[in-house]
This record gives sequence, C-alpha cells and structure tokens, in this order.
Amino acid sequence: MARLSVNLNKIALLRNSRRTGVPDVCEFAGLAYEAGAQGITVHPRPDERHIRGSDVPALAALMQDWRPACELNIEGYPDERLFAICGEVRPEQATLVPDGPGVLTSEEGWKLDNRDMPLVVDAVARLKRLGARVILFIDPDPSVIKRVPGSGADGVEIYTGSYADAFRHGNAAKMLDACAATSARAGERGLVVNAGHDLNLDNLPALVAAMPNLTEASIGHELTADALKMGWQAAVRAYRAALAPTS
Repeated sequence: MARLSVNLNKIALLRNSRRTGVPDVCEFAGLAYEAGAQGITVHPRPDERHIRGSDVPALAALMQDWRPACELNIEGYPDERLFAICGEVRPEQATLVPDGPGVLTSEEGWKLDNRDMPLVVDAVARLKRLGARVILFIDPDPSVIKRVPGSGADGVEIYTGSYADAFRHGNAAKMLDACAATSARAGERGLVVNAGHDLNLDNLPALVAAMPNLTEASIGHELTADALKMGWQAAVRAYRAALAPTS
C-alpha cells in the first residue's frame, strides 16, 4: 500500500491571508498524523507564499517523536536556501523540483539533460550527505528514467497533473499509461516511485491499480478542498483508503 504524505502548503496559504496565525500549520500536521498520515510534505518557496522557512523547524520539532515512521518530506528547487533548511532539520526525504522563484506551482519535471544534470548531481550529493532520501520530480516519461541513476537520486516523483487534467475531461487512458510505463521502468531500475499533483478521491483508484510499485503519494490541494466538505481528519482517512489496492 502506498504511503500518504499530506502536503500542508494550502493550510499555510490560508493562514497567510491573515495575521492571526490561523489555521496553525503544526496543529493540522498533528491532526493529519492522528488520522493516519504517514508523512508530512512542505514546499518552502523563497517568496513564502504558503510555507515559511520558520514553519519547517517548528514542524520538525513537532514530529520528533513520530519520525521516521511519519516522514518529513521537503520539496524545493536546489538552491542554498533549500540546502540550509534541510541541513537544519535533516528530513527523511527531499524532493527536488525544477521550478525556480515566480513559478505558480510545480507543473514540469526535470529532463535530466546536459543542462539539468550538473545542478542535480551536486544537489543530490549534498542532500544525501544529510541522510535524506532524494527524489526527483519528473514528467510521466519513461525515457527520463534511464538518466536517473546517473544523478545519484534514490527515486522519482511522477508528475500526475496531466493525468488528473485528462481524467477531468474523460480521456485519461493515454496519460495513465504514461504514468504506469514510467513507474514500471523506474521499478526495473530499483528506484523509489512517488507520485503527486492534483490527485483526488476520483482519480486515485485507477492510478493505484496501474502503478503497483507506487511507494508514496504527496497530496495537498485536493485533500484540503475535500476537507472543506468532510472535515480534515475524515479527508486524510479517505485518502489513505483510496491509496489501498482494490484487489
């Protein structure tokens, strides 16, 4: 069964719309853990539009007694700020994304071409020295997988936004096949396979069935939207259940 890592970015985004500290990111991390989350994901962007740099050590302190069973996953672009944050809290997992400052959300993966590789290889080595499992955010493209071992990374997170968009429009088969093929190719290489972006209770079952080697799904936006209807902890439990294979 794939692990659920709850992304707290949207909780932080709501908090940042006021100066009251409400909702409290650490409180919602605790509620997620109580409801069965097996990881907490944050993406501390330089503009601090949602998760702030100060949130990360606070979360790490909160999670001290939960870790490593409940992992801290820090996402971000490999710059000195990210290295400093990871050096302070030493996350179990670091997920590298190719989007720099000013990008709205992570919608494109590493190509691992001649332009990407020098940056990625250095970043992976630095993060692995901190004891982190290092994951590369990639598109659902099996051809990229052959370049991952050369980076030194432990695995990949397959971008599922294109699949989710196709699912909404009723033509998900092609993108689902691409996700499945990328996952299978990564499995053949012995890589960890994670997935994330716009996953929800409707599109998760087909993805889970098509990717039997899925290790973890990082979910925040859709889970938070569902929580507005069903409650935060109920939503966490529902997403954990959706990650369970049906057969």
